Amino acid sequence: MSKSEKKTTASKRTRNTAPDPSNEEIGQFRQEYPLLPLRDVVIFPGMILPLFVGRPKSVAALEAGMQDDKRLVLAAQKQMDVDEPRAADIYSVGTLINILQMLKLPDGSIKVLVEGVERVKIRDLSTSDPFFVALIEPLVSREDGGSELLALSRHVRDQFETYVKLNRKVPQETLLSIMNVDEPGRLADLISSHLAVKVSDKQKLLSSGSARSRLKNLSEILRNELEILELESKIKNEVRKQMENSQREYYLQEQIKVLQRELGKDGETGEDWGKYKNRIKRAKMSREAEEKALEEMERLQGMPALSPEATVVRNYLDWLCDLPWAKSTKDRLDVKEAEGILNEDHYGLDKPKERILEFLAVGKLKKNLKGPILCFVGPPGVGKTSLGRSIARALGRKFIRISLGGVRDEAEIRGHRRTYIGSMPGRIIQSLKKCKSNNPVFLLDELDKMSMDFRGDPASALLEVLDPEQNHTFSDHYLEVEFDLSNVMFIATANVIHTIPAALKDRLEIIEVPSYTENDKVSIARDFLLPKQIANHGLARFKPNFSDKSVLQVIRDYTHEAGVRNLERELASICRKLARKAATGDLKRGVSVTPKMVNDVLGIPRYRDADQRNQNGVGCATGLAVTSVGGETMLTEVTLMDGAGQLILTGQLGEVMQESAKAAWSFARARARGLGLARDFHRRFDFHIHAPEGAIPKDGPSAGITIASALISALTGRPVKNGIAMTGEITLRGKVLPVGGIKEKVLAAHRIDIRTVILPEDNRKDVPDIPEAVLKQMKIHFVKHMDEVLELALESDSPAH
Repeated sequence: MSKSEKKTTASKRTRNTAPDPSNEEIGQFRQEYPLLPLRDVVIFPGMILPLFVGRPKSVAALEAGMQDDKRLVLAAQKQMDVDEPRAADIYSVGTLINILQMLKLPDGSIKVLVEGVERVKIRDLSTSDPFFVALIEPLVSREDGGSELLALSRHVRDQFETYVKLNRKVPQETLLSIMNVDEPGRLADLISSHLAVKVSDKQKLLSSGSARSRLKNLSEILRNELEILELESKIKNEVRKQMENSQREYYLQEQIKVLQRELGKDGETGEDWGKYKNRIKRAKMSREAEEKALEEMERLQGMPALSPEATVVRNYLDWLCDLPWAKSTKDRLDVKEAEGILNEDHYGLDKPKERILEFLAVGKLKKNLKGPILCFVGPPGVGKTSLGRSIARALGRKFIRISLGGVRDEAEIRGHRRTYIGSMPGRIIQSLKKCKSNNPVFLLDELDKMSMDFRGDPASALLEVLDPEQNHTFSDHYLEVEFDLSNVMFIATANVIHTIPAALKDRLEIIEVPSYTENDKVSIARDFLLPKQIANHGLARFKPNFSDKSVLQVIRDYTHEAGVRNLERELASICRKLARKAATGDLKRGVSVTPKMVNDVLGIPRYRDADQRNQNGVGCATGLAVTSVGGETMLTEVTLMDGAGQLILTGQLGEVMQESAKAAWSFARARARGLGLARDFHRRFDFHIHAPEGAIPKDGPSAGITIASALISALTGRPVKNGIAMTGEITLRGKVLPVGGIKEKVLAAHRIDIRTVILPEDNRKDVPDIPEAVLKQMKIHFVKHMDEVLELALESDSPAH
């Protein structure tokens, strides 16, 4: 192209246009120049920078610029990964540059050295040519200097000085060159060109037309960069300090080893490794565990002896070596001897004892005691925990007991992983290490008292422990190797079963441990509790004589329980009084403990159950209920008042019991004619139904026929017979439905000397569970309908109502 053609081209690319009134900082002259888009570079005015150009459009733009006046526009791309950018992909503010030098490389790309001239606004971008052509206008800064601009310049210069000190990548010569720059705009551009920040931040600085806005934006960017650099410096110092301490410790350890070798002592590198190897061999671990132990020992050999990680590995090896992988006790499978031990330790409990002896008999024939997981369910104090201890004694095994009451962390069962500081195995593995046997009798006490929270569900962790098909490969989080629990005899205890998760309950064989009758308690006190308390209080040589009447009085007047814990406490209290007399010489040998002495020692009777048998009357009936401590009698009272038919329920009745009361009321209204009541009786009276002992919550459907009997008694004036108790659910049609806890309820009636009980017909199947001695003294009526209940429970004669 000739010089005249070049001038013609240049003259075509220069056009005079009116300035844009929307931006006072844009100049009046618009020009067209080739545009070269950059991926990750922003060039500021006065900045000299080498570039490598390889894209066809960029090469064409560069060659066109060289043919003109060696000028073109550089603008940054918004997205670096776009290979073929469009007009929308390029920022609207760029830099007009001079091409100082250009060199074509063998691979077809071009190396070019450019110098920024001025920032420009791209008004239009044409893509008709083989390269971008930009219509530009210069961005002109029009502002006067002042104290604020001078202060901003000094502040930015100080920030950049700190930046250079923290960032070793910026040469010190750059700082010297900046110190000689006084013009604010030039200072901002020079500092911006040396910052290692994002393209978007640099573009923001380039787009700021005035020096004031540029300095403010630059100050904000420098402030953020300084915070990051200070944090990086802090982290580097901490890492360097830690590395220096570790190296120092390593050098000292190596010197100690050298000194020990010179003195003929190998220390941990010799004897200790041999001890660990011998312990691993003697432990007779599983193959997996032995390989893991040897692997950890090799790791330990390469660690400094005093490093925290070495301590963790040593603890882990100690746990692996101390576990009873192959240690077990020999089972005693003599069924008759086991029966004698069980009878010696416990009175009654025929069903649990029978099941245990069956288990032993099967084990004797199979030579293997693997079997189901037993769960003893019953009220407190009936001997569930001590029964587990007796089983261990009968088998000749060691006994372990862990209480699960209040446990809510899965790690209590499975342990913590070794990544945690102070981690340990779970209580299963800890207990096996403590007893040094892999086949103990393992009692999981209070299974129904577990709970769960954000730390996990221990009941779910027990699913593997209590499943005979899975527990031979039990894996503790701490050990990370399998341990065989199939030889362990697991026994669980609980007071109730409805709080045990269904999946866990499915793995258990439930054995009911019933509450004791009065005769049982007298026999237990005579044969077990009194000999123990007399010996504990040093009264054996005085041989005090407790009559059965005295013990029975303690049971009736001073205890109220299904088991014998409180009974033992009261007997211990009597023995303490006798011991005090013996210490002062006032106790005679063979002294008799009479009922009168019981009253003198224990004070005013706390319970008067015997009086409840005569509490029935008009509007009063005795029901039967089951609680966590066994069976209870429950009085229900009904009274009528002038009113408008309101039904009042008090005594902390639960929702189910309230519904039973409403069902009984509806039954009474439906049968008004048959009962001889006025048809509108429910509109003339208010009905108040109350269950005494209002501080105790009550719930369940079994009080239905009791409430109906008391309600109809109050309406008809026919009193409920004394000495009679009842239980059963009522329907709106008067049918009597079965309920649970029959055995405990009948025993509760027997305890307060009630000898007549009304039960649902469908509960006849539960009667064989009641002790025969109690059945002989009881008269049980089975009913299907409420009419039968009223005929049995209410007196035939009714006073005037």
